[in-house]
Amino acid sequence: MRGPALAALLALMAPAAWASTVTVQVTGVASAEGQVYVGLCRTALDPAACPLGDSRPARPGTMRFTFRNVPAGPIAVAVYQDVNGNGQLDRNVIGIPSEPYGFSNDVGRIAIPTFARAQVRVDEPATTIPVRLARFGG
Repeated sequence: MRGPALAALLALMAPAAWASTVTVQVTGVASAEGQVYVGLCRTALDPAACPLGDSRPARPGTMRFTFRNVPAGPIAVAVYQDVNGNGQLDRNVIGIPSEPYGFSNDVGRIAIPTFARAQVRVDEPATTIPVRLARFGG
């Protein structure tokens, strides 16, 4: 087997670059105030590194956000509830969030969250990532 036939066979045998459906299951939504924002982050917990996101009106209890065609690899999830509707996560004078927030792996409650601690590997056709919303210290 030579040339184009060999190349075609090798292409069929190579692992495909596939994408996953990621469901973020947000628990702890305490009120129907404002919006709940979810971001999927690729390299850092910074808005510029979170290319996929969604938001919807808050609903007490558990909310699910589904993202399709998420490339395989590490991601971290950042979630917050904008209770007062100003479009941002409010913080107190020393920078601690004053509205409910959460990250994958439940990081960020007692120390500054990092991408390394929050990352989850997406390598299945369907992945569910739980995130618990709470206020700092909660």
